Amino acid sequence: MLKEYKSVSEVVGPLMLVEDVSGVNFEELVDIELQTGERRRGRVIEVDENNAVVQLFEGSSGINLKSTSVRFLGRPLELGVSEDMIGRTFDGLGRPIDDGPSIIPEEKRDVNGVAINPVSRDYPSEFIQTGVSTIDGLNTLVRGQKLPIFSGSGLPHNKFAAQIARQAKVLNDSEDFAVVFAAIGITFEEAQFFRQDFEKTGALDRSVMFINLADDPAIERLSTPKMALTAAEYLAFEKGMQVLVIMTDMTNYAEALREVSAARKEVPGRRGYPGYLYTDLATLYERAGKLKGKPGTITQIPILTMPENDITHPIPDLTGYITEGQIILSNELYNQGVQPPVSILPSLSRLKDKGIGEGKTREDHADTMNQIYAAYASGVDARELQKILGDSALSKADLAFAEFAKRFEEEYINQGFYTNRTIEDTLNLGWELLKIIPESELKRIDDELIDKYLDKDENKKES
Repeated sequence: MLKEYKSVSEVVGPLMLVEDVSGVNFEELVDIELQTGERRRGRVIEVDENNAVVQLFEGSSGINLKSTSVRFLGRPLELGVSEDMIGRTFDGLGRPIDDGPSIIPEEKRDVNGVAINPVSRDYPSEFIQTGVSTIDGLNTLVRGQKLPIFSGSGLPHNKFAAQIARQAKVLNDSEDFAVVFAAIGITFEEAQFFRQDFEKTGALDRSVMFINLADDPAIERLSTPKMALTAAEYLAFEKGMQVLVIMTDMTNYAEALREVSAARKEVPGRRGYPGYLYTDLATLYERAGKLKGKPGTITQIPILTMPENDITHPIPDLTGYITEGQIILSNELYNQGVQPPVSILPSLSRLKDKGIGEGKTREDHADTMNQIYAAYASGVDARELQKILGDSALSKADLAFAEFAKRFEEEYINQGFYTNRTIEDTLNLGWELLKIIPESELKRIDDELIDKYLDKDENKKES
């Protein structure tokens, strides 16, 4: 028997205090009826003796304290999951917004998920091809990894996200591949861009989209990534699919968290964000992975805009700490017209060594990757000297490295948002650019591989 309470004593921002309650649990779903007959939803975020703090999903405007009745439903926020979700678009609370029918769920799942026992985790090791050279060739993504993209305001991270969602696939694998896309606090224009891009390119047929707009209540923002990850867990671990989860923009999620924390009058932590920001982000990011004995995997690409392009800001700082690397977008490359403007030197994938090599990509992948990194770093330094001292002060090798850096940015990084390169294309392009450098400087590549791939390409040209 559900009890109904009319003891709402206070409403502050998105929070409501209900007094004299009994048998109420944390994360319990709440049904609120206003004096007008309008119904709203919320969830319990704090229970203190006989008082409960309720977080409202639809905002608190127009609530009359005396006439509002509250019912606690005795269950957490759930998402009805089914394979029919693929190809559909939902809002931040899991309701269809694509004019299609409601989903008939196979089961209902708690959106907070269940923590994965570390013992049952399997180590990520299989390569995922994104079609983007800067990721595939240099910062390889593997199944079950968490690889965030750090962007700055005004940079085209949305186009980059759409490109990865469109092109990503598992090589040499017959298993089903799905993309779960969570848009958190984005504008209507951005939402339209994603919808149209996915529809136009056919990516929607294998995608589940959760869209939370900037004018939706901030509270809905907190549930959007949880909804997306719940759908991903079902598809991966129950249906055996390979799932790529893309979440943009995590900065909006953290801002919503700060808003709720301020309404609760909590003592703020770094830069005004709550002290539990790390824990909260970890509960999302750690839902990625691969389980022993299960074919399905969840791979995550969270995207966030660094406030003031500051990588030491709490959101990118903690995200980088929890996840396995980062892809960083550069203002400088963007201003040069490079698309996507991925800054190679500070970018990193901590698991790249596990997903490359013979049988996964190609035997020369690890050596060429190391050599390209070293050559580009030397080229950037040589280019700086070139600006200050001029060409005459540089050695032949330094001039070759400077030329390599220039062509590497123009041809390798700058592939555009609609070019889909196979891993073979990426590796061959790497060899093509390494020809600029004297062979004596290719110190990080095995001689056998140089003979096999560098000369082979030369012979092709001659024939």
